[in-house]
Amino acid sequence: MTSSSNVSAGIVIAGHGGFAAGLRDAVECVAGPQPRVATISNHGLDADGIAAALADAVDRVRADVIFTDLPAGSCTIAARRLAKSRGRITVVTGANLPMLLDCVLKERVGAAGATLSAAKGRDGVLVIAAEPTSGVEDGSHGG
Repeated sequence: MTSSSNVSAGIVIAGHGGFAAGLRDAVECVAGPQPRVATISNHGLDADGIAAALADAVDRVRADVIFTDLPAGSCTIAARRLAKSRGRITVVTGANLPMLLDCVLKERVGAAGATLSAAKGRDGVLVIAAEPTSGVEDGSHGG
């Protein structure tokens, strides 16, 4: 995530288990290495540990947006508290791959950028229901 004049703010992805690392890995498969993306997992951490890890990650990449997995999850609670205390961080919950790719590939920053990326994430959620069959499963017409 760079701009033409200087390095833009980074992002942090935070969530349960390997969620954040998995999303970063998927982003890097498409967009290449992302040194401005930090990840944290809540695995094995209490609330204070999550808050400390999140603050460290935000500082390390100068993040202005934190993407999390669940709206009421421990990482989101910590991210909201950090955003409130610092006043310059936007929290986006329900993170998914289309959202993060949009953010990284279009070099989005801040609340306005996060809002645009969140819209891409919502657009990336589709339900593809199985088509009902007419009773013939192999495509032949019998006989």
